[in-house]
Amino acid sequence: MIRKSPGVTRWAKWAWRVVGILPGAAPANWKVLHTHGDVTEYHAATVPLNLYVSDTEAYMHELRTREPSVYIVLSADTASPDFPWKVSLVTASPYEGQDYCDSAEVLVEKVSMPEGMHAWIADFINRHHEEETFVKRKRKNARVDDVEDGIGDPRIAQDSDVYRSPHQRRVAMK
Repeated sequence: MIRKSPGVTRWAKWAWRVVGILPGAAPANWKVLHTHGDVTEYHAATVPLNLYVSDTEAYMHELRTREPSVYIVLSADTASPDFPWKVSLVTASPYEGQDYCDSAEVLVEKVSMPEGMHAWIADFINRHHEEETFVKRKRKNARVDDVEDGIGDPRIAQDSDVYRSPHQRRVAMK
């Protein structure tokens, strides 16, 4: 649901804000849900919420927050003069929502997750999440006492240490 209300500045005639979602709703294209004075709430679109096995850690993180939420990504719609936004994506992953926040081309709104959706996502996590064990990287068995032959260009013969300091010139004083 997207709410259209009068803007509070002279630069914005209208303020658009996502105020909720309608899980399982029929397809809609900016259907008016109700109007109260200058404020109108619309069912802007019906977009599927896809869950991916690779994102179960992100879903777990979101369900553990104080107020679990879903993220609605709105893109500018230049084709419609009456409705400046179109719903591009709905996601339960806070990481994906954050990725879209890094772009100035879209608007990301966070809305509270309904109880039924919370249970559905929790069930998905229980069926598909596999905890990854932490594996500390180990150094390879490299010998550090080896002689480093061939330092530098092998075509140039060097009689001394390539890491030596340059010779100092002595200036004779009169």
